[in-house]
Amino acid sequence: MIDIVVTPKEAFMRISRILTAVTAALLLAACGNNTQSADSGNGGDFKALNRVEIIAPAAPGSGWDQTARAVQAALTADDLARSVDVKNVPGASGTVALAQVAPQKGKSDLLIASGLAMMSGIITNGTDVTLDDLTPIARLIGEYEVIVVPKDVPFNNTDELFAAIKADPKSVAIAGGSAGSADHIFIGLLAQHYGVKPADVNYIPYSGGGEATTALLGGKVQAGVAGLNEFVEQMKNGNLKGLLVSSTEPIEGVTTAQTAGDIDPNLEFQNWRSIMAPGGIDDSLKSQYIDAMTRMHESSAWMDAIEKNDWTDYFLAGDEFATWLKEENARVQTVLNDLGLAKQAG
Repeated sequence: MIDIVVTPKEAFMRISRILTAVTAALLLAACGNNTQSADSGNGGDFKALNRVEIIAPAAPGSGWDQTARAVQAALTADDLARSVDVKNVPGASGTVALAQVAPQKGKSDLLIASGLAMMSGIITNGTDVTLDDLTPIARLIGEYEVIVVPKDVPFNNTDELFAAIKADPKSVAIAGGSAGSADHIFIGLLAQHYGVKPADVNYIPYSGGGEATTALLGGKVQAGVAGLNEFVEQMKNGNLKGLLVSSTEPIEGVTTAQTAGDIDPNLEFQNWRSIMAPGGIDDSLKSQYIDAMTRMHESSAWMDAIEKNDWTDYFLAGDEFATWLKEENARVQTVLNDLGLAKQAG
């Protein structure tokens, strides 16, 4: 038998190697736990969506089409979905598409772009199907409204504008989008606030912001309302004065006399767009959709799309979105009733 003599130095080195190995194992386990936690997102590892079809309820090139295709690009760029197709189903403020999707209860791999215009279309067209027939997934983007007047019109803020309307509604013509549009709804909300019957406002609908701008600059109307991007250049060059933007805080680079927050924070308003699914889908699929949209919202591809399209990030997902949706529907319903535009289903 041979005795092995270990010097104190060798013993120290062996112990050091053992401690190093144990430390490395603990660190590896911790990294593993952290990775699992990061991947778990809303509970459990994220599972990429399979083939998904997104219905864009309007023609190619429309706002809904741009939104659907931006979602398509962002989902595939970050491998959140294996395949995404966009199908255009235009007509009747999105309610033609809604009528196709609503009966497909429980169907997987199907999403639809929705938004304020569809909500309004349901109310003004009196459709048998509503947003209640869909599953809310996520509100994605929005655009603030702005009230403007030509530079030589004497109104300096919204208070003065609606004081004149209250005194003589026909004396002030306001140019905006089609009847029941976001522009019209926002004017209705302001009228309610200032004690004016919304239906009494002399609202002149135009097919787009370009026509409304021409009417403003040509002196055919005294004021205009549109999405912020429609008027921003004419505001910057001084041809139009900004009276009000529908945000609670000032918008960088845009000068208006007031914000909605200056008058009443409840007047905050955006022309929003969202993603929804058919009704009756199972909870696991709903959670998967919400997780995918949440991860997409955090991606650089989606942030680039928001910047490129001058959208406002207006993200809200899951149950919070569903709760807000009911509140928004009640607000829009009230305004459209007061405007005399609401119809009963059937």
